[in-house]
Amino acid sequence: MKIPTTLKHKPVIVSDNYENVDGRYAYKSDAKGLSLGLAQWNDRGKVDISAKVWRHTGEKWSRQSEELPLHRVLDLAILVCRAKQHFREAYRYEKLYDPEKPVIDRVGLQGDAMNVAVCTDNEKLDEDIQLFNQALSNDDELIGERLRTLSRILEDMGY
Repeated sequence: MKIPTTLKHKPVIVSDNYENVDGRYAYKSDAKGLSLGLAQWNDRGKVDISAKVWRHTGEKWSRQSEELPLHRVLDLAILVCRAKQHFREAYRYEKLYDPEKPVIDRVGLQGDAMNVAVCTDNEKLDEDIQLFNQALSNDDELIGERLRTLSRILEDMGY
């Protein structure tokens, strides 16, 4: 299925077979493609690049397709990495985190820091954090493969 090129997001680099590699949804995913392209929110004379997940209902392109600025894609990757890092050692805490120190990390970005913290405002945190930890564990192979690939590519790029 070809990613549309006539919509506001203008694809430049695409993965048009993403449905075949979409983690546990592989071969049955509604996420048909990924693209990097010119953002739909671009104003005249101002050009941003965005990443887009293209979803298809089976009949039409879905409004649930998501478009994100590239820095947010990378910020999400940072968040995933810090969460995985935390949960490797979380078994040491009775509640899988330290209630006295719910902030896991502050990642320095652009002269400030992005907080990475356990959401203590979640009324069902005790149950949800257990479910999150189990899901992270269940997907360890899928996530690990992608992180190893990302690590190799970053190393090849000199990072």
